[in-house]
Amino acid sequence: MQINREFQSPNFGIRPEDIQIDTLLLHYTGMKTGQEALDRLCDTQAQVSAHYLVEEDGHVFQMVDEENRAWHAGLASWKGENDINSRSIGIEIVNPGHEWGYRDFPKLQIRALMELCKEILKRHPIPAQRVLAHSDVAPERKEDPGELFDWQLLHNAGIGLYPDETPNQGDVHKGTFLQKLSDYGYSLDLTSPQHPTSVAAIIAFQRHFRPHKLDGLIDQQCCEILSNLHSQLDAQNNPT
Repeated sequence: MQINREFQSPNFGIRPEDIQIDTLLLHYTGMKTGQEALDRLCDTQAQVSAHYLVEEDGHVFQMVDEENRAWHAGLASWKGENDINSRSIGIEIVNPGHEWGYRDFPKLQIRALMELCKEILKRHPIPAQRVLAHSDVAPERKEDPGELFDWQLLHNAGIGLYPDETPNQGDVHKGTFLQKLSDYGYSLDLTSPQHPTSVAAIIAFQRHFRPHKLDGLIDQQCCEILSNLHSQLDAQNNPT
């Protein structure tokens, strides 16, 4: 894979020595053009950056070395960890986003993204369940990369976790859903599924794993999907 390193961002810091890279975080740029996004990610005053940007035509740009801490996650949390930037690699995927005309991601772009992800996963011990959307770690603020992003396609290529075809109710039902969603990694209010924080987390979960229906409600399908994900994790952690 050829990577363009012409655009270097000054917006980065040093990773803490005691934190290992264990998260791959995917975004969309949410700007009108890829060039606008590159310019902003390299603008000192913007105070934002990412390690990589993938254009719609498949061109890949690297703006921050992986060994450094890019500023892409913002106020975020996963499994109780709040400094997501220190433990993650961030990839921006060029797409206007919900504000400027959200659209499908071109095949060339996704093909390049998958190749990039595979190379990153070879270099870092990132578990499948920690290949995440920006909306997963910041559900009250972010929607990207959004419901048009094909997480299942990435999973089929060995990138990330996604529910399989096996129906699985397990021990996840409406009464346990919030706790199991929290156990999976999402930040929410365990006292009520109607709490705004919980609704945002449920929608983020749906956007990633059930994108055709984003209603923030706990239904049978959501329970089965979450149970399936936990079953896959259990199988990975306890191989026979």
